[in-house]
Amino acid sequence: MGHQFEPLKNDLIIRTAWGESVERPPMWVMRQAGRYLPEYHEAKGNRDFFECCRSPEIASTLTLQPIERYAGLVDAAIIFSDILVIPQALGMTVKMVDGKGPHFPQPLKSPEDRQYQKVLQKNVDVAAELDYVYKAITMTRHKLKGRVPLFGFCGAPWTLLCYMVEGGGSKLFIQTKTWVYKYPEASKALLQKIAEVCVEYLALQVQAGAQLVQVFDSWAAELSPTSFKEFSQPYLAYISKHLPNRLAELKLDPVPMVVFAKGAWYALDALCDIGYQVVGLDWLQDPEEAVKVRGDRPIVFQGNADPGILYGTRKAITNAVEEMVTGFGGGKKGWIANLGHGITPGVKPDDLKFYFQELHRLAGK
Repeated sequence: MGHQFEPLKNDLIIRTAWGESVERPPMWVMRQAGRYLPEYHEAKGNRDFFECCRSPEIASTLTLQPIERYAGLVDAAIIFSDILVIPQALGMTVKMVDGKGPHFPQPLKSPEDRQYQKVLQKNVDVAAELDYVYKAITMTRHKLKGRVPLFGFCGAPWTLLCYMVEGGGSKLFIQTKTWVYKYPEASKALLQKIAEVCVEYLALQVQAGAQLVQVFDSWAAELSPTSFKEFSQPYLAYISKHLPNRLAELKLDPVPMVVFAKGAWYALDALCDIGYQVVGLDWLQDPEEAVKVRGDRPIVFQGNADPGILYGTRKAITNAVEEMVTGFGGGKKGWIANLGHGITPGVKPDDLKFYFQELHRLAGK
């Protein structure tokens, strides 16, 4: 017996994601649940970041904060979690270090590394290892009471590999480049392993109550066009191909799938052909040019204002919204309004509210 949730009152983003004509573009923003909100810090308290992710009650509370603050302005929630829960499920230790970000005390060193073999050979019980995420999703769906749909998500195989071998964020990605150019077959074996876990992870998120899913390829820009085709695109395509099949096995309906390959502007044409209903755009892409690349393919775009406009004047915010509305053709079909990446630290919540209000004003005509 599946979960019983209240009927959805606002299905705007789901209708848009499936390619329908709509009354206005739906809107939400990446990282909308997080540290720019004062209520986030109150709820988080002294807890470690991953402790918050592992607590369904806290994760649910943090997910709902922007929905309550921006009631009537946003059309989707996204579960509060992190892309690095998959490396944790694969047996790796990940810590969140204040002022530094995620840190792997023991990153993968080479294919001869015993840890690499352990990760590759681990039979991951995704349901058990990541049970706390599913509990948070189900709890959040109940608390939402159908106000807006709930996104689930995962990190893309390429981006997760980067973290697993670098040990954290990087400017030069020396270890990552060493892996893919020195050990390409071992890298592909790891990417495939991650992709398989991603499929099961997302399927179980949908079973728990997620109504859309997004795959974040945050480090896609570190690949050349040729390398993207070899080390990222096949594994993104694997997820989009196998997730609907896995949902069918679980007797679940398909859900809209979003791919966001940050910085991979050169791959837009290919990303429109690999099985996702929605393609996220970062702020480096011009909306009008992206629409030309898409052509008559039934792909929905999501994005793509520079998050940095939220540090600027109200006029700068209005100008960015106007550019998007014009570039994406008014927003009555084929566009989910968002930023071109997640909200950055120090953004004032009222400036984000103004951004949403301007989208409603200018795209809701």
